[in-house]
Amino acid sequence: MGDMIAVRDLVKNYGDFCAVNHVTFHVPEGRIFGFLGPNGAGKTTTIKMLTTVLDPTSGSIRVNGHDPTREQKQVRRSFGIVFQDPSLDDELTAYENMDLHGILYGVPRPERRERIDMLFDFVGLSERKKDLVKTYSGGMKRRLEVARALLHAPRILFLDEPTLGLDPQTRNHIWSYIQQLSKEEGVTVFFTTHYMDEADRVANEVAVIDHGKIVAQGSPGELKERTKCANLEDAFIALTGHAIREEEANAVDRMRIMGRAWRGAGRR
Repeated sequence: MGDMIAVRDLVKNYGDFCAVNHVTFHVPEGRIFGFLGPNGAGKTTTIKMLTTVLDPTSGSIRVNGHDPTREQKQVRRSFGIVFQDPSLDDELTAYENMDLHGILYGVPRPERRERIDMLFDFVGLSERKKDLVKTYSGGMKRRLEVARALLHAPRILFLDEPTLGLDPQTRNHIWSYIQQLSKEEGVTVFFTTHYMDEADRVANEVAVIDHGKIVAQGSPGELKERTKCANLEDAFIALTGHAIREEEANAVDRMRIMGRAWRGAGRR
């Protein structure tokens, strides 16, 4: 069993700012890999390089044996992706969203129909496949996005905060599907999340990135043992610090300013 993702000495600079600073990791086939870090740590930049959106400044990447900078078509056919922000067309039915994706990836019509029906059954949406997506709940949309990402039978599934904002029951259902998929079909999963309990429960291995560098890597159990912490969230904080990052601090400041403005308006 080889590596489906191999990253060596990866660097991405924006002028004088180093967003990804000599990062190295690998993900074996069929494994579930959590890529964790505070906002602004370099997670999104790394994912963009893995998925052909950005070219690295230096270093090497192999995704399913292909170089994303020179073999973009082969790399893009190798993976499916579920974005953090919704990417479905609300004015189409669930089936039409799936069918359009299959057409764009060149999946032959008979195979496309068969896989669409199989995936709707897999994520428990068969009875709602003809409904407009705008009638779906947030959890149903996420399940549909997972199904769509798998339509062209990718070897790798990228998930960028796939359960953000969902209730615990729906989060558990989605991860059950993904774990089943990895176990039964050998799909390699690369995901980001701020829910440390998810990473603790489902990841075979995690890497923690902070200020563009990998600061720890191993199984969740190994990271907890290294930091002498009872859970992965405490281990994460021990590795990355307690300080609120600039992005969050700015958001908090904006909320405080808005709160003062609203209270002032109320007194007038």
